[in-house]
Amino acid sequence: MSPTRAASAIRRAFAFARRERKFVLDELTLVKGLVPLLMKRRNGERWTPEDIVEMRVQFGRLRTLSPYLAALLLPGGFAALPALAWWFDRRRLRRDAPPGI
Repeated sequence: MSPTRAASAIRRAFAFARRERKFVLDELTLVKGLVPLLMKRRNGERWTPEDIVEMRVQFGRLRTLSPYLAALLLPGGFAALPALAWWFDRRRLRRDAPPGI
């Protein structure tokens, strides 16, 4: 593979990542009002027909984001790193402790 062809492939990959990141961030900002809608029922209010339509739209947006969210939540994904770090640290502390404690 020639250097110019490799550079072109790298530029396309970065452009793809930029485009996908923008898509995810735009969709997440649009889904922002979902939690207050869901909490209406818990707070004793009734959902209006407009609320139900809005929730369907919001869940549709979440459905388009589900492949991205699943990739983050799978083992080895970005979301698992803090939990793994904590678990490994707890094992180290237990192993270094003297017996009987």
